[in-house]
Amino acid sequence: MNFLENFLELYFNGLLVHPDHEPGGKTVLLILLGCAVTGYLIGSLNSAIILSRLMYHDDIRKYGSGNAGMTNMMRVYGKTAAGLTLLFDILKTGVAVWIGILLLGQNAAYISGAACVVGHCYPLYYKFRGGKGVAVTAGLCLFANPPVFLILFIIFAIVVGFTKYISLGSIMSLLFFPLMLRSFYQFLASTNPQLRPFVPPTVLFPALFITVLVILQHRENIKRLWAGEENKFSFKKSKKTPHQKQLDAQREAREDRISNENSDKNK
Repeated sequence: MNFLENFLELYFNGLLVHPDHEPGGKTVLLILLGCAVTGYLIGSLNSAIILSRLMYHDDIRKYGSGNAGMTNMMRVYGKTAAGLTLLFDILKTGVAVWIGILLLGQNAAYISGAACVVGHCYPLYYKFRGGKGVAVTAGLCLFANPPVFLILFIIFAIVVGFTKYISLGSIMSLLFFPLMLRSFYQFLASTNPQLRPFVPPTVLFPALFITVLVILQHRENIKRLWAGEENKFSFKKSKKTPHQKQLDAQREAREDRISNENSDKNK
């Protein structure tokens, strides 16, 4: 019980909390601002762009939907690239969230995480052209509130399982995000009379902001869903499209050119 109590104390209050630090005090506001800036800079490290350049010497934004995210990485480069993209997106959000938790607990965690989502969608280092923010939002939920993440993941899995539309699953789980947070805090209050049965503003407003932002990032997907033109997702191994074959040929040509250049340098 001591470990659980200490963890909950860290989660709700962080390490820098002090009786003199009023919720609206200058020190707290400066820490929250610092968490937001740090989260944005971390989020701007777009793993899809970085991996496409490191692994394939190219930019994922040139192909497919033009989106620098996991789904487009899957369609263009395959499961390995998509899996690595998902992993790094979730981990970078975890770093941002835990910086917030360690400093001021949940009050800073969601602000830092929301800023990370903004950085992912509009990365400072890549001319503000990034991804749609689904994976980083999942990372925020996972590290800031695992029970809510589990429920949202189940909703996502059910929708995708029945419809085969990743975009629809993402949108539906996002719509439930603020509602699940409200239910979570009501449940906590029912088990502990000292807790208030409402979502703190520093948690609620970032969650609402993320929900609106990421859904807006899917506006083209929504149009395609409405028109019945959205691509369906499948785990089955499909034959390579002409576009993928062209990419393979271009990649092999680049690798041969790089190999020849290195050989010439070594002579």
